[in-house]
Amino acid sequence: MNRAKIEKTNAARLLDRAGIAYELVPYAVDEEHLAATHVAEQLGEPIGSVFKTLVLRGDRSGLFVCVVPGDHEVDLKAAARVSGNKKAELIPMKELLPSTGYIRGGCSPVGMKKALPTFIHATALGQPFIYISAGVRGLQLKIAPQDLIAFVRASVAELSRPM
Repeated sequence: MNRAKIEKTNAARLLDRAGIAYELVPYAVDEEHLAATHVAEQLGEPIGSVFKTLVLRGDRSGLFVCVVPGDHEVDLKAAARVSGNKKAELIPMKELLPSTGYIRGGCSPVGMKKALPTFIHATALGQPFIYISAGVRGLQLKIAPQDLIAFVRASVAELSRPM
């Protein structure tokens, strides 16, 4: 794939505007396997550096975002606690696009329709960089976790557990 042909996503343009360094990294999409484990295999990167973006609804706060390692699942109790809720659940898939502007497998914590409270799993801080969706399937953003945390005004928390 010719790197010059990679089309910038809205998320990438927002990071450009903010002067944040990142790299756009394409990968082959398999519609049957949208899991982060597949993305990590395609990138040739350890699964612990490939993060997935999940949107949850809390009983008090409404929508919020959890960014967790690809081999983890959100701990709903922990996510509720860190977000100031009693209970939290993943939003139904049909609500993802209207709520965020993104589709499953292409949901980025950067550039959602409206800024949502965002929580990033603490293991991100142990990495020199992490991969997150660039906002479309087949394209990842390689970014320093501190830059992502600052840009989306995220809180760092323990909010998931290995699957």
